[in-house]
Amino acid sequence: MRSVALPPARAGSIRAGRILGRAALHAILFLACVAILLPFLWMALASFKDNKEILSFPPTWIPETFRPENYSAAWSRVPFGRFYVNSAITTIVGMAFGILNATICAYAFSFIRFPRRDALFVVVLATMMVPPEVGILPNYLTISALNWIDTYAGIIVPGAYSAFGTFLMRQYFLTLSREVMDAAKIDGCGHVRALWHVAAPMAQQMIVTYALFRMIGNWNAYLWPLIVTNTMEMRTLPVGLAFLREAEGNYEWGVVMAATMMVIAPILIAFLWVQRQFIEGLTAGAVKG
Repeated sequence: MRSVALPPARAGSIRAGRILGRAALHAILFLACVAILLPFLWMALASFKDNKEILSFPPTWIPETFRPENYSAAWSRVPFGRFYVNSAITTIVGMAFGILNATICAYAFSFIRFPRRDALFVVVLATMMVPPEVGILPNYLTISALNWIDTYAGIIVPGAYSAFGTFLMRQYFLTLSREVMDAAKIDGCGHVRALWHVAAPMAQQMIVTYALFRMIGNWNAYLWPLIVTNTMEMRTLPVGLAFLREAEGNYEWGVVMAATMMVIAPILIAFLWVQRQFIEGLTAGAVKG
């Protein structure tokens, strides 16, 4: 079948329309990036200002006098070092439990046949529609009965399982080659070996993607750590940031901005470190299967 050549004027108009479409798309993406980055840039610069300059109108972007002492003040007014340790422990351990649970459950729903498997998976998905606030009281009563109030276990265990993680990992496992999994069974691999030596290595990108989701969620968790901890020694960074803001009844926004920068810095570093695997994991389901 011969292709029909378009008249030069028609071809030129189509090419111009495509160029305009790309330009409009890039303009929209640029504006979106500006809208996202401007608040962060303002916060970073405000962390070096005093209250008077932050609250001045019209606002100024570049600090007239840089105040790096805002960072030392934020660190010393509350036990920020202890908050960092608490957040690191709860985030890393919670992330490890979350990845382990999601991977095992997703493998079971993908490769193990058992009665009512699909119906049970629908029930798991249905839990994603329940607001997290609904589980606060039952979780608190359970943690209190176990004497886990003001402990790491009390912060970590209620969030150790995630229906979203199970769904995310299962959808990726379904894209894996069935021939590879069948070959593993022929070679004598049971489900445990097939999971850890075949399925999990092949799903490394998705595991990294889910790990970053878990890290952000655990690191930024505020309500549950606030409820389940009673002492400053067990507070996490988001809770400690609220205490800093109200310390001595003063709202020194430069110090608060400096503390906020110290809180989000580990998340930014982690994202920059794994951004390639994160993006590949998000798009893997769209290009496989």
